[in-house]
Amino acid sequence: MNIKENWIDYIHQLQNRICQSLEAADGLATFKEDQWERPEGGGGKTRVIAQGKVFEKGGVNTSVVFGEVTGLMRSQLKIDGDNWFACGLSLVLHPLNPFVPTVHCNYRMFELYDRQKQVIDRWFGGGTDLTPYYLFEEDAVHFHSTYKKVCDSFDPSFYPTFKRDCDEYFVNKHRNNERRGIGGIFYDYQRPDGSKDVQFWINFGKACGDAFMEAYIPIVEKRKNMPYTSAHKHWQEIRRGRYTEFNLVHDRGTLFGLKTNGRTESILMSLPPTVRFEYNYQPVPGSEEDRLQQVCLQPANWIK
Repeated sequence: MNIKENWIDYIHQLQNRICQSLEAADGLATFKEDQWERPEGGGGKTRVIAQGKVFEKGGVNTSVVFGEVTGLMRSQLKIDGDNWFACGLSLVLHPLNPFVPTVHCNYRMFELYDRQKQVIDRWFGGGTDLTPYYLFEEDAVHFHSTYKKVCDSFDPSFYPTFKRDCDEYFVNKHRNNERRGIGGIFYDYQRPDGSKDVQFWINFGKACGDAFMEAYIPIVEKRKNMPYTSAHKHWQEIRRGRYTEFNLVHDRGTLFGLKTNGRTESILMSLPPTVRFEYNYQPVPGSEEDRLQQVCLQPANWIK
């Protein structure tokens, strides 16, 4: 099995395992699969869950896409070469209960080829980040500790570097540098070299992908039955608006998909089902809502 086949096989296996674990946590809804093809090359499997006991809306998507490098890709995405290939998994889950956090996860590999079909560039990227609506510090510590453990097993410099990159990436710069959530890890454009070869980055991506269930499911189980009010739901929808803003204005994956003629329904699957945009909305100072917003304005170090 070559490098591409190895990664594709893993991504599809991961999609199966994650969907099974999320269905078990929900206890009611199941994923519906929509297979699609991209006219220029490749396709994917979009799996969507909706109106469950736990998950109001979510998707776990895989894609294996390829094609010619276009002028638009060269000018706007700064990609040069003759042909390209990308394979990855991307998920977003929007729970019904405001005390259960939204989560995002993405792991991918990209290759670039010359006219002779030889690989001239290859990189890996990914990450997982958490977006709570109410802050439980023990959940934040658990989530970050899970990924720190994975990172440390590969390179002790990874967690502080990739945590910082995550904090600096998922930012609504147009809102006073307000973060989308409490972060996690994020890495991009990681190219194999003499010290960290292709297999190293494949193994790291697999370890991070495997850690998703350990990082997220225990939080879901702990919070999914907590009682909540319409005021809690109102705040959740305000914060979902911030999530929507980031995904439509700043997110590289969204922009890449739309500019490479990806499947729009699958790309915009990440958007929450209901949101609120209220003019100049501000939480009550000192409230739990305000506490969450203050954390988003200034990233915290969850692991002391």
